[in-house]
Amino acid sequence: MYVLYEDSGNFKAEKIFSQSDSTMQVESESGKRSKIKNTSVLFSFEQPAPAVMLEQARDLAQTLEIDFLWECAPQEEFDAATFAQDYFGHAPSAVEKAGLIFALNSAPAYFHRRGKGQYRPAPPDILAAALAAIEKKQKQAAQQQEWTDQLVAGQLPEAIAEVAHSLLTRPDKNTLQWKAFEAAIEQLHTNPEKLLLQLGAWPHALAVHQHRFMTANFPKGTQFAPVQVGEIAADLPMADVVAYSVDDTSTTEVDDALSVTPLDSDTVRIGVHIAVPGLAVTRGSDVDKLARTRMSTVYIPGLKIPMLPNELIDAFSLDAGKPKPALSLYVTANLTTGELLSSETRLERIQVRENLRHNLLDEFVTDEALADPESDLPYAEWLRPLWAYAQLLSAQREQVRGKPENNNRVEYSFVLDGPYDDPDTPVQLVPRRRNAPLDRLVAEYMIMTNNIWGGLLAQHGVPGIYRSQQMGRVRMSTHALPHESIGVPQYAWCTSPLRRYVDLVNQWQLIATVEHGVSARLVAPFKPKDADLFAIIGAFESQYTVWSDYQSAMERYWCLRWLQQQDLRTVQASVLRDDLVRLTCAPLVTRVPGLPELERGQLITLDILGFDELALELECRLRETAIA
Repeated sequence: MYVLYEDSGNFKAEKIFSQSDSTMQVESESGKRSKIKNTSVLFSFEQPAPAVMLEQARDLAQTLEIDFLWECAPQEEFDAATFAQDYFGHAPSAVEKAGLIFALNSAPAYFHRRGKGQYRPAPPDILAAALAAIEKKQKQAAQQQEWTDQLVAGQLPEAIAEVAHSLLTRPDKNTLQWKAFEAAIEQLHTNPEKLLLQLGAWPHALAVHQHRFMTANFPKGTQFAPVQVGEIAADLPMADVVAYSVDDTSTTEVDDALSVTPLDSDTVRIGVHIAVPGLAVTRGSDVDKLARTRMSTVYIPGLKIPMLPNELIDAFSLDAGKPKPALSLYVTANLTTGELLSSETRLERIQVRENLRHNLLDEFVTDEALADPESDLPYAEWLRPLWAYAQLLSAQREQVRGKPENNNRVEYSFVLDGPYDDPDTPVQLVPRRRNAPLDRLVAEYMIMTNNIWGGLLAQHGVPGIYRSQQMGRVRMSTHALPHESIGVPQYAWCTSPLRRYVDLVNQWQLIATVEHGVSARLVAPFKPKDADLFAIIGAFESQYTVWSDYQSAMERYWCLRWLQQQDLRTVQASVLRDDLVRLTCAPLVTRVPGLPELERGQLITLDILGFDELALELECRLRETAIA
């Protein structure tokens, strides 16, 4: 004896092995035995064999017209076996009963299940709605498949072209366009960016990179609403100093300037003057909220997205010839011993005499020219004392560090001679060594300032945001801890308030300290243990990483474009480790498949095989190894 029963939504027919009041054991054709409940059995039969019965029943079910079954069925709930006798006009065979059950079960829109072997025909209005939904779904499936086939064939359907921009960033995964697009990606074993680029939805890889970044980070655009900046700090005293700033040619946010005043043959007063937008941007203001969403200025080749509105930058940037408010640190130092005799911080106005540029001065301001008192050194009366004390500061830090700093690597500036969003724009790679004297000079005074001002905040119990390094770990916190790699007891970013939000926050705290002294901790914008400072640290580190990663990606892209514009087929590189190498002609690190084990620094020659501007990869292979 055999039974047809239901098991987890599937119909099975097997031989009865044993039976009790509530359960039975059944045996499959392979000999496997299972225990089932009697209540799951639809009916028992003697012939044909289970496998034959199931096959014939499924074939029969395919021939039964569902519409006709619905018309013939009772309008109330009915038993499938009883209906089978009425439908076939005779006592149904096992194949006929099972075939009818399979047909009823395959049409849930027509017949609603009401229990084991029990069904009820759908009311006409409900059936009509269900059939309309099925037809709609079938049409959608056909449309989706048509779009997928077109995509696979290399054609871009208009409906998908209309939403192509959203498919990379915030796709609506419930739409037919996305489902068709996703199916095509799976069939072609590719990725969304590459497929859209191949189909012509994007003109070039640069557009893909820029769209993805801008949509994710600046969905409303990069422009600020107009900002009104009135007269600020007109009552501050004017400093009687001769100050200069030193920046790259492209710099428009002049954050810092330096001045020097000789006091006697060995003693000078050095001024570090920092732009002070903290006078106009206050905590919680509209501009503060905007700056806090950006956290820093974004720099990519050919484009700068400022942290602050241009009106504020223009008002506070230390541009030459214009009186501007400044937060100034004055240190009195002995140029013979390197002793720092005193320091003072003031809010004042200064007028920078000239905004100096690296590209115009670096070739004249050399170590040799600075060491030779008889050399024709430009701005000598300003540079020589500053350089003398900078060297003493560097030596003091080196003593704390226990080793000299390694700043010999060549850095490159990317100069685009045309639009930043056009891949055909000519690009120049302008090299400059990090240890150029002007670089070292400015860096030394910024380190000194960040160290002294960080100590000033800690001395007055005013919280600030510090960067520290201990046991090789760099972290940001609200505690004044040592920065071992720089060699200072504390280090608070304070010298770039026009470009970095952390510096702006620290500037607010410094202004309160300068104006209120010992009571500053009571009136500073951020009080001790203010949880918002920790939120700023977390948000800054996260956002700064995003900006840095995008800058690196765009510099990598323009390196690839430069190599193509120079029509280079072979390049030299030095081995970093394993198969990782750095080109000697461009700031590009790449992998060389199959590179043999070589010493770090080994020079090799590479053949360039191709460029993947979407993946930002250089395809190359080893040509030869330089002979030592």
